[in-house]
Amino acid sequence: MGLNMIEKGVEVAPANGKLGILLVGLGAVSTTLVAGVEAIKRGLAEPVGSLTQMGTVRLGKRTDNRSPRIKDFVPLAALDDIVFGAWDIFADNAFDAAMKAGVLEKDLLNQVSEQLASLKPMPAVFEQNYVKRLHGENVKSGKNKMELAEQLIEDIARFRAENNCDRLVMVWAASTEIYVEESEVHTSIEVLEKAMYDNDPRIAPSMIYAYAAIKSGVPFANGAPNLTVDIPALTKLAEDHKVPICGKDFKTGQTLMKTILAPGLKSRMLGLDGWYSTNILGNRDGEVLDDPENFKSKEVSKLSVLEHIFQPEVYPDLYGNFSHVVRINYYPPRGDNKEGWDNIDIFGWLGYKMQIKIDFLCRDSILAAPLALDLALFMDLAQRAGMRGVQEWLSFYFKAPQTAPGLYPEHDIFIQLMKLKNTLRHMRGEDLITHLGLEYYD
Repeated sequence: MGLNMIEKGVEVAPANGKLGILLVGLGAVSTTLVAGVEAIKRGLAEPVGSLTQMGTVRLGKRTDNRSPRIKDFVPLAALDDIVFGAWDIFADNAFDAAMKAGVLEKDLLNQVSEQLASLKPMPAVFEQNYVKRLHGENVKSGKNKMELAEQLIEDIARFRAENNCDRLVMVWAASTEIYVEESEVHTSIEVLEKAMYDNDPRIAPSMIYAYAAIKSGVPFANGAPNLTVDIPALTKLAEDHKVPICGKDFKTGQTLMKTILAPGLKSRMLGLDGWYSTNILGNRDGEVLDDPENFKSKEVSKLSVLEHIFQPEVYPDLYGNFSHVVRINYYPPRGDNKEGWDNIDIFGWLGYKMQIKIDFLCRDSILAAPLALDLALFMDLAQRAGMRGVQEWLSFYFKAPQTAPGLYPEHDIFIQLMKLKNTLRHMRGEDLITHLGLEYYD
């Protein structure tokens, strides 16, 4: 939603009581998040990578020296007040799932084993056609997709009651589904609901979760490139039910590098001939993306970034004809330690050619976990601030940010961060920061 829909210095309800974070998928990302929060609460580690926990926001002039921590500036839920729930197609509790994922060291996991072992996933809504490479037994059954949605709504209500939660948020941290294009079944809630009763194959499992969340008044963040909540039927439902939504696809490794580097090249008017990107990873995500239909969802999400940043239609001489290739290769020995390799062919003054090479040996879930935490906390804040529908100010976290219809997404990470912090300033009645700086020299 636009800032014009909330008054400057809006009344934000306090973050009293418990916040339930419902995770769709209890794999590498979710277990790294849960174990991390438990470790941080015990003082075993720092929340590195989390803007809500470590970031600051400048207020007023540079000479005012007012830069509080974001968590002290806006009323965010405290880590001690968070309760986790999850759904997964595998019945492993969070401790066993974390051990299998192999992201975190066993010594750390053993120190938070009690909390992880107590998190057992609820049976998931799953359709084999959408993720062909995975086969799990912890799956719901129902006569149609609406019945499955009703089972999720019951799960949500039961979790809220059993854990005495005041508020809930839902984060999709499950696998990438096969590529789905928006069609007539996604145009309105009436058509969508009929399609759910009819078991229409174009209604993906992730859409069923998003529908259940919104119907339950629960904010929904989509961490995968699936279409999910980015359809007219669900964006309208979210606005009608006063529920914040956002997505899609956590911006972690290679795309994070692109949204940092590409704005820098463009700012200096350096031209681009081509950007070749390849990835190798061996976790469950890599296995799923080894299927061409699932890779298509990820490819579309990754490819759009450079087009939007470089604006080839505005700068045809510099960016009108660049080649952009993205590859993902499943390589089991790597596990969660992904390698993103980029070759960038640029040109400068008088057309002289240059190259940049990047080899990012990253850890996918280590980069994704703090994003999932921030999104849960910010979505809860948005709901308490009366914000609803698409939360474009959270574009900072996504490869393919959702926007209002007809609006291109902002991919430049520095503009995204400014948008996010200015939204927080606006919410608290502080002046927006333009970085003009003329006032210091008057």
